Parts: sequence; C-alpha cells; structure tokens
Amino acid sequence: MLKIVSCEIGPYPKGILDGEMPKVTVTFGNGERKVLFSFYPDELSFSTGEFIGLTEQEAHSLRHKKDVAYLRS
Repeated sequence: MLKIVSCEIGPYPKGILDGEMPKVTVTFGNGERKVLFSFYPDELSFSTGEFIGLTEQEAHSLRHKKDVAYLRS
C-alpha cells in the first residue's frame, strides 16, 4: 500500500456560503497526487501532519472517525 508523503488542505472559503469546501489533496510515495475528500470546516478540522505516513484507506478512516465524533457531540 502506498503511503502519503505530503498533504495540502484548502483553500478555505471566506464564508460558509462562499463556493466550494476545502479539499484534502495528498501526494503518495510514487508521486501520484489525489484529492481524497472535501469537508465542512465548521464541522471538521484537519492538519496536514495527520495524513503523512497513512495509506489512502487510513486517511478515509480518519475522516470517518472525526465525522462520527462530531455527530455524537
């Protein structure tokens, strides 16, 4: 499984109604870049370091875990 070696998050909207939501874009060890998902920044937050060393599946699991925690709060 390929590991994530770098990550970019954004761009963040100026307001909740301003266009697209921020995206998590990663680069894998083989050089492939991929947008993994977008998210609502008023519900979830991520840092680029959270994704370094993860596989794509682990990154999606991290998003799911944070989503569940938000919904339970």
